[in-house]
Amino acid sequence: MKIPKKVIIDFVRQALSEDIGSGDVTTEAIVPERAAAIGRIVLEEDAVIAGIPIAEEVFRQLNGNVRFTSCKDGVRVKKGTTILKIRGSARALLAGERTALNILQRLSGIATLTAHFVKEIAGTKAKIADTRKTTPCLRIFEKYAVAIGGGHNHRFGLYDAVMIKDNHIMVAGSIKKAVAMTRQNIPHTMKIEVETTNLKEVKDALTSGTDIIMLDNMSIPMMKKAVAMINKKAVVEASGNINQKNVREVALTGVDIISIGALTHSYKSISMSMEIAKLKTG
Repeated sequence: MKIPKKVIIDFVRQALSEDIGSGDVTTEAIVPERAAAIGRIVLEEDAVIAGIPIAEEVFRQLNGNVRFTSCKDGVRVKKGTTILKIRGSARALLAGERTALNILQRLSGIATLTAHFVKEIAGTKAKIADTRKTTPCLRIFEKYAVAIGGGHNHRFGLYDAVMIKDNHIMVAGSIKKAVAMTRQNIPHTMKIEVETTNLKEVKDALTSGTDIIMLDNMSIPMMKKAVAMINKKAVVEASGNINQKNVREVALTGVDIISIGALTHSYKSISMSMEIAKLKTG
């Protein structure tokens, strides 16, 4: 997954405006305009790195002459590693420090958590996927971090895939009616996913010609029965109350996809800091 450059530029511009506003009064009072510095962003714990290109754009927008030495996104690095070195305007480094760290800490947290889940299911056919449970206006960045961590992206919004959930079924009257109405109103190339919570609903979804069947909050025994019932006639997705302790057991039921909202709403930001290693006036 690649984030369009314009999206990064616009996002960083907004983030810097939020933090700097009319100016960094502390830095401007203390640091000479022509002072140069070398800043190092150092990890304080092991992590999978995500967000380097966005962090670089932070400093680039503050001063076009800054130069970088960095790790690549997706690299697993150890505590104490310098993941980004910035050379240039001391004012730019100090003004951009918190915005750059906020981005790197959060996206690396998502990538690291995703990588843990991916490792847990190694050797199975299942894939780890994200959900729409993302921070408003940050979805593309958070889903990018999931991909960097080895996960897969589920739908990006309500516009790019059909997912018939419990409330849709309640309004339509049944799974069969919901699927039939959907078929009449979407392009023939678009697949339909239906959320199910029990074996009867699985059977209804299957007989309706559903392309993807989600097993929502099912027990492991029920998942196994559902997978056997579906028998490869549809893609099977498991979701709900899945964590690092039970994800492998879920994967071994034979499901194809395991979607986990926690990847983007319950991750832990990675601890890191920026150190000014050298400062001189010019």
